[in-house]
Amino acid sequence: MKLLIVEDDLEAAAYLAKAFREAGIVLDHASDGESGLFLATENSYDVLVIDRMLPRRDGLSLISELRQRNIHTPVLILSALGQVDDRVTGLRAGGDDYLPKPYAFSELLARVEVLGRRKGTPEQDMVYRVGDLELDRLSHTVKRAGKEILLQPREFRLLEYLMKNAGQVVTRTMLLENVWDYHFDPQTNVIDVHVSRLRSKIEKDFDQPLLRTVRGAGYMMKEEAAV
Repeated sequence: MKLLIVEDDLEAAAYLAKAFREAGIVLDHASDGESGLFLATENSYDVLVIDRMLPRRDGLSLISELRQRNIHTPVLILSALGQVDDRVTGLRAGGDDYLPKPYAFSELLARVEVLGRRKGTPEQDMVYRVGDLELDRLSHTVKRAGKEILLQPREFRLLEYLMKNAGQVVTRTMLLENVWDYHFDPQTNVIDVHVSRLRSKIEKDFDQPLLRTVRGAGYMMKEEAAV
């Protein structure tokens, strides 16, 4: 999932960026309405998270302009204005959801995930992204930082399943059932071998690891937040 956050509070934006990236979500950030409008029109996003009170162009004006330009990416509005009339105004301006401040990040993440599923265009369903790694299910290609990576069919299927569940622990049982179609443990190291080969291909020559081993649990595809 790719997200755009339009938030002028830089401390809040940095917190959200770190939290979303830890959840495996790729994102861009704009600190004012005009910058947000530019990014939202020039790039493709799954969800837009827009603060209502913004410099240069307020959030509701930004959303209205996007809708007038026939851009219907789902929008979640964040606002300190939480009365019923405020929420109704935001939704009527073109917002799809409205979350008053303060909020719990877990709720924000859940709402963003719901909106991301709502968009659900075939093209987006065909492409998975984690950090700079991209898997295209239609063309059966994998690229990292624009460089194509050649995978064997089973490696591709393994990576596809891991990226589909990015940010979540994928257990060995889940891999056996969904990648190998085994509904029993064959008592072999087939998973370890394939994960090792896959990791060497997608992480060789790149500084940032994406495929993590979660000791005693399984594996996780996740982009590490920048320090």
